[in-house]
Amino acid sequence: MGQQPRTLTPHAGPHHELGAEMRAWRTRRGLSLGAMSGIIHFSKGYIGRVERADQAASADLVTAYDHAVRAEGALVRMFRRFSEQDGPALEPSVPRPPVPGAESRVHVSNLGSHVSNDLGHMAEEADGRATSLEGISVPARTDDGGIIFVSISRRALLGTLGTAAAAAALSDASAAAAPPPTPGSLPAMNPIEHLRATRRVLIDNDNMFGPYQSIPIVERQMAAMKSLRRELRGGDRQQLLQLQTQYAELAGWFHQDAGNFRAAQHWMREALELSHLSGDPELTTFILARRSQLAGDMRDPIEALDVAEAAGDRADPGSRLAAVAATFGAHGYALQGDADACQRAYDHAHDLCQRMDPNPDSPWGVWLDPGYIEVHRAQSLNVLGRHHAAAESFGRAITSLPTGFHRDRGVYLARQAVALAGAGEAEQAGTVGLQALRVGVETGSGRITRELARLDDDLGKWHSVITVNEFRDAMRDAVLKQA
Repeated sequence: MGQQPRTLTPHAGPHHELGAEMRAWRTRRGLSLGAMSGIIHFSKGYIGRVERADQAASADLVTAYDHAVRAEGALVRMFRRFSEQDGPALEPSVPRPPVPGAESRVHVSNLGSHVSNDLGHMAEEADGRATSLEGISVPARTDDGGIIFVSISRRALLGTLGTAAAAAALSDASAAAAPPPTPGSLPAMNPIEHLRATRRVLIDNDNMFGPYQSIPIVERQMAAMKSLRRELRGGDRQQLLQLQTQYAELAGWFHQDAGNFRAAQHWMREALELSHLSGDPELTTFILARRSQLAGDMRDPIEALDVAEAAGDRADPGSRLAAVAATFGAHGYALQGDADACQRAYDHAHDLCQRMDPNPDSPWGVWLDPGYIEVHRAQSLNVLGRHHAAAESFGRAITSLPTGFHRDRGVYLARQAVALAGAGEAEQAGTVGLQALRVGVETGSGRITRELARLDDDLGKWHSVITVNEFRDAMRDAVLKQA
């Protein structure tokens, strides 16, 4: 006989009431925890803990859950109401220990890379906020051959490593969890110069190595800067605030690339808050634009549009940032299914790009060019169902991409493969998917692996196509199933 569900106590507080309502909707639709996990791509353990109020729900989970049970927004409204009424009450202040066996599969691209990406982050401990309760989201193959996303804790990850690898991983994790360095322990060179140089190195290597090696370094430096702020005054302190803002934005980007959207949101909120203290209006505008990009990755059209509009309103006329904001906002229309508005928005972004007279001293959005706008348009075309056009556009972007953009090439390949599958070009989709998978394994980019998990599902109906089987076999090999 199976284990009976725990009796819920909806009157015990907002967590309990929301969890009970979620279970009631799931039960009403005749869905088991496993079935729900397969539909919304959150781990069964996490869903169960949310329903039992053992763990807080994320906005992403509630939105996906509401859609899956056809609650017509009832669960989302409840979540928002509790958030507005209770604020931090819906955000647990301490992590709960992982449920043994809840995370039973991990992606090999993450092994031995970054094992400290949980609530042990010292920078997150410093301000008492939990940003990554579910850890890193990674694709895992289920027993029936499907792909779902699960979260892997440090304990579960170390359980998959050998002794030598575990020792190395623990060394990295210990360094990441160490107390913030005091100003006296910073390098002998000017600490602000050191922090700038470190950030430059992280950015330069991002495309080659992906986010996992960089996240602990960024968060160690963030903790160092919090300590250093106590010692500096005047212009030095203002420079440090600008650097803190830039590091927070960079941490948000690394978590976004890793597919850890909740942590990305946390760091982008922190970056926006710090940007106001730094007194740099351009930096604030850039962070608003980046928040629109993050919302697009999270498939949140309203946030993508609203924040892009705010960034566009703040941007100086003729500036590069005005075109950046327009580019990111355009995808919001695609997510709404409004093809005409999406087309007009991208045309507007191109027009701004062509007419811009940017400040040569501004470092923000220097990567923006017509090709960058077009690769974003390609993703929007895919969302809108224009798969042939999307695949062709991604192909042009891949051809023109400079050699050093290794991770970006993998992202474009993965998205092109999804577009090809949508267009019915299964053989080519399998071939391109294999190329993307190699980059995904090398970099651990969640933006790649999420696209490939979708591709794996989309290609499931083409059992007789050789390249499809080769791709799906490679995906199976890239997922480590624990006993």
